[in-house]
Amino acid sequence: MNREVLIFIIIIISLFALNSITINHYFSSIHPTHHHHPAASHHRTVETSPSNIPYRRPHPSKPWPIIPSYLPWSMNPNVAVNSCEAYFGNGFTKVADILPAKVASSWFRCHYSETLRTSICEGGKIRMDPLKIEMSRGGEKLEDVIGRREGDELPRFRDGAFVVEGNNGGLKRRNLVGEEFLRKFIPVEGDSRHPIRESVRSIVVVGANDFDCEEWVDEPTLLVTRVEYANLFHTVTDWYSAYVSSRVTGLPNRPHLVFVDGHSQLDETWNALFSSLRYAKSFTGPVCFSHVIFSPLGYETPLFRGLDEEIDCHGVSAHDLQQSPNHHKTARLYEFGEMIRAAFDLPVNIHRAGKAASGHNVLFIRREDYLAHPRHDGTVEQRLSNEQEVFDSLSRWASDHVECKVNLINGLFAHMPMKEQVRAVPRCFGCHRRSRCRSNAPGIRNTEHGAS
Repeated sequence: MNREVLIFIIIIISLFALNSITINHYFSSIHPTHHHHPAASHHRTVETSPSNIPYRRPHPSKPWPIIPSYLPWSMNPNVAVNSCEAYFGNGFTKVADILPAKVASSWFRCHYSETLRTSICEGGKIRMDPLKIEMSRGGEKLEDVIGRREGDELPRFRDGAFVVEGNNGGLKRRNLVGEEFLRKFIPVEGDSRHPIRESVRSIVVVGANDFDCEEWVDEPTLLVTRVEYANLFHTVTDWYSAYVSSRVTGLPNRPHLVFVDGHSQLDETWNALFSSLRYAKSFTGPVCFSHVIFSPLGYETPLFRGLDEEIDCHGVSAHDLQQSPNHHKTARLYEFGEMIRAAFDLPVNIHRAGKAASGHNVLFIRREDYLAHPRHDGTVEQRLSNEQEVFDSLSRWASDHVECKVNLINGLFAHMPMKEQVRAVPRCFGCHRRSRCRSNAPGIRNTEHGAS
């Protein structure tokens, strides 16, 4: 072998070795990057599940969809009280670190909104004991639990329903928060029951020797307690509260969901919006969460507060709001509506499309006799006696005025999956007072007709 060939071979081998080292260094150093809210980053200081605790196989987390109206949720301490952002976005500017994060121990904090008068609380390395939560199992078929009392479906928490580990191994057992903290951060009007307040009140601090689990969940998990779960309006408030809680705490992906209530099945949209769901009573013993968020009640969202409070807010696109900031305008409902449509794999830019070539879909909401919940007798209370006549008349009008391109949709919801309901609602007609057509997509127009 002559000298030139030998030099050429040595050069080729050297280049191959250098290339291999470079590729190995590249792949060993990269990692996925997500935007984390500073307040949520502390849970990374807590150990993941110990090797001696049974481990649940990880469930894949759904990514957040890319939606046109999304605006950052990072906390702005200068957000004006009673502004649209304080009502509908991140007005949770007062943070109480009740149990600061330390390596291998639990942590707990609450984000308080002066505008909404409630808190989003979150923590790491928290144990939930379903045996200390008194309620029905939940998740059953409605037909199997006819007659079950409402009180049986709402949770009651005994001390120790939730447990955190203190910083010292021999720590004396104590409650995490007292009544003064609850009055300031989770106030309640009158003497009404407040499941979220009661769940936080039940949290006790124990030493490491008393912190044991039968199962460990590493993925961020949202705890949701629904009260009026069978009413569409109240359900939307619960969806919105869960969405806001996920964004305020800076979750990089859509969280998993645990219902801390004993209601029967009504889960289609929840499954679409979040990564997975199960009921608290489906756990057979104490379960530990690496990161858990307590979602406020739907009653504490601006959607419900606005029934009694004057909220001076107007919806605009995110682009318009960025061009002309205004405390009395918000794009958060556009964002939420797009989130729902994206969850069902529907297009999210319909408000920019203008009049569709196929015309306007008009959803005519009708009422049928149906079982709404275990205490319902299956008959509706308010219904037009000539409902079919009204629908037929509108159908004839639409047929006679083809230039208007109106597609009248027979809104028999019991026969329409939720995805089809969402697809059908650019225009919404209700033939009774309780149609409650709420905007889950930009540009929806609502009209209600009912007997006086």
